Amino acid sequence: MAMNYVFMTDSDSDLPYHLKEKYDIPVVYMPYALNGKEYFDDLGQTLDHKSYFDAMRNGAAPVTSALNEETYLEYFEPILKNGQDLLFVAFSSKLSCTLQAVYSAREKLLEQYPDRKFVVVDTLSISGPMTLLILKAHEMYRAGKPMEEVAEWLENNKLRAQAYFTVEDLKYLKRGGRISGAVAAVGTMLDLKPIIIEASDGTLQSGEKVRGRKKALAYIVDEMMKAEPDPKESPILILNADAPEDAERVKAAVEQKLPGAEIMIEHVGPVIGAHAGPGTIALCFIGKTKRNP
Repeated sequence: MAMNYVFMTDSDSDLPYHLKEKYDIPVVYMPYALNGKEYFDDLGQTLDHKSYFDAMRNGAAPVTSALNEETYLEYFEPILKNGQDLLFVAFSSKLSCTLQAVYSAREKLLEQYPDRKFVVVDTLSISGPMTLLILKAHEMYRAGKPMEEVAEWLENNKLRAQAYFTVEDLKYLKRGGRISGAVAAVGTMLDLKPIIIEASDGTLQSGEKVRGRKKALAYIVDEMMKAEPDPKESPILILNADAPEDAERVKAAVEQKLPGAEIMIEHVGPVIGAHAGPGTIALCFIGKTKRNP
């Protein structure tokens, strides 16, 4: 069905490239630098995920950055100029200043194209939960639902999209300032694995500390079940930072809890990966209950 508006998102969603291609979803590619070279996160096409995490294992410290207003104008203006409206599904405003550049670009474009509509949804999410919101909302888009209805669904349901991350090595959380050097040292000595959650305010928070990798993987599955995921509404998404065997372990555990559920295994992208490091596992889902405060 021909739509009178464009559904667009950004690569901080970690939207799998094959789904971007399948549904022809326009994506704003976010920048990062690795070993002094700038890249744009094109969902693993220029630099594949394994190479990225291998570089981190070899000592690389990737740096993420925000886009400016001018770059967003380059993405957005051709759509409005072509006579179409725009729904932009953005990653959390609490994790970067880049959404301010989006709003500035929107204000400028609506002055230039006053007959157009341009709606921005701040998902208060990043990575896998954002992907699940995108997939559900884009299903509505493909069914011909108007832009306002799709945006309203996103606003009403965005805090149901959740993730539990567990990391393999605490040095990356220490490097990003999420835990102190002392906490990292003690945690490493005791084999403690902090569970990172996407909180209801759109930030990433360190939650429970679980001893040992196997227990941490089991813990995130148990926590997911408490939020009552409905596999009929949305698939379960497991993201891995070059840790495919652990992803399969989590999948097997989820299958025991939710027989017949659709379970996807995909990649952690470079933005989350820069802060959490190789070996990270994220269990992402849409629950009946909303996120933790």
